[in-house]
Amino acid sequence: MGSVTATGQAIRTREVTDQVRTFSALAAAGFRRYATYRQATAAGVFTNTIFGFLRCYVLLAVAAGAAGGLAAGYDREQLATFVWAGQGMLAVAALWGWAELADRIRTGDVAADLLRPVPPVVSYLAADLGRAGHAGLTRFVPPMLVGALFFDLYEPRRAQTVPLFVLSALLATLACFGCRYLLNCLAYWLLDLRGPMTLWTLASGLLVGLYFPLRFLPGWLCLALWLGTPFPSLLQAPLDVLVERDPPAVQAGIVAVQAVWAALTLAACGWVQRRAERRLVVQGG
Repeated sequence: MGSVTATGQAIRTREVTDQVRTFSALAAAGFRRYATYRQATAAGVFTNTIFGFLRCYVLLAVAAGAAGGLAAGYDREQLATFVWAGQGMLAVAALWGWAELADRIRTGDVAADLLRPVPPVVSYLAADLGRAGHAGLTRFVPPMLVGALFFDLYEPRRAQTVPLFVLSALLATLACFGCRYLLNCLAYWLLDLRGPMTLWTLASGLLVGLYFPLRFLPGWLCLALWLGTPFPSLLQAPLDVLVERDPPAVQAGIVAVQAVWAALTLAACGWVQRRAERRLVVQGG
């Protein structure tokens, strides 16, 4: 009996090891894929840097006109860091521009994805994490360095801030992937996603804290967005953690809210994908 139990445990351990290796290989492939687009990466860094200057001067002007030099609780250094880290996080989380799954659904190539041993949600997630890793090195660091050359940036004063920010950025990437995946899954029913994609672009830029910190909004509206939607968890959360806008307990609470939204969106991805596969079977696809 003991040998049977040991054999079963060994099999489960081997299966988990194989799954981890597969996931890591897919993530590495995603990293290498985006590493080949060097000109696109350089163009993205340049564009993000230019918009960083524009946004930074606007928010610094707001702080200059605010009482005590504080705008919604942010000082000048915190606002500058909010802007430049936000320009980098925009590429890491990849808020816009991903329609690969929707295109494969429209052309019918998604049938090949369904025949693979790795579920589509897992394979696309692994590739996206590889992309995010590449973006973190090439699209996050350069704008921060440029911002540090021209502006006084905020230096975290708490030991836990940097690890919390890394975790928060990871959770933001997971939640953002979940939202983008769900948006792409609409193609199973709509085929043409130009309308939903446009709506997502307009709404997300405003509600994630890209154009301005969400703390500029009335308190009740800001709280409703934090608890009722995943949008603040996609960009505002890691930026608030980095600039230490809140006490340590609130910092940890922000990351906990992000974890909830990341889990919910990924779970929704799996549920919608299963419903979509049943729809394809009913249609004879």
